[in-house]
Amino acid sequence: MHVKQLLSLKGKTALVTGGAGLYGKCIVEGLAEANATVITASRNLDAGEKVASQFRERGLEVQARRVDQADHESVLRLKEDIEKSFGGLDVFVNNAVARPMLRYTDPLEAWAESMRVNCTGMFDILREMADLIGKRGGGSIVNISSMQGMFGPDFSLYEGTDMDSPPDYHFHKGGMIALTKYLARKLGPQSIRLNCISPGGLFANQDEKFLARYNKKVPLGRMANDDDIKGVVVFLASEASSYVTGENILMDGGLHA
Repeated sequence: MHVKQLLSLKGKTALVTGGAGLYGKCIVEGLAEANATVITASRNLDAGEKVASQFRERGLEVQARRVDQADHESVLRLKEDIEKSFGGLDVFVNNAVARPMLRYTDPLEAWAESMRVNCTGMFDILREMADLIGKRGGGSIVNISSMQGMFGPDFSLYEGTDMDSPPDYHFHKGGMIALTKYLARKLGPQSIRLNCISPGGLFANQDEKFLARYNKKVPLGRMANDDDIKGVVVFLASEASSYVTGENILMDGGLHA
């Protein structure tokens, strides 16, 4: 098969949760540019529809739906809608994440809320969308983790800023990497591939002190930009990676080389 065909997602339907966020928007864009029909889903339907309409103006096939992944009934409604409106699902990019905890010293209620959304809710939507993909005869699931799920934080980066690295995020993203490997074994017989991407820092106009320290430590000398994750996602979503499953790709500019 020609490499352009291997990387093409023509005729495929892809779901991206959190598709209106920083990474989510460029993931939606990349999948749509590879000719997939893309559904962006999040709690804020207005934000999702704004992103979808911008891409439709460029001739890309993007639709918006609402889902609260911490609400099982909401997840089931999305599942039913996808099956009815799109005929099924081929690709799921599990990208949504809530950030109720900002610091190590935050109350336990913030930790509990993070686990409700980012662990229980994340597993719920992952399992339901895997069921849809299985009915289609197989496909690809891409979990968006983080280098913070692999390594402890460098707190020196945050000195003199209002920034911090909350513990729940490390817990959740580390668990996602382990779950990816579990589900690659569990769902492989259904021809469902599970892989993970662990990005490093994404530029979002952070504190100048943080940026200067961070960029100095990265061999490529910068944070990730909007385009950096697109090719990795399309590769893992497409037939170009048909013999790749259970893997975690660290995308950090060489920070941990």
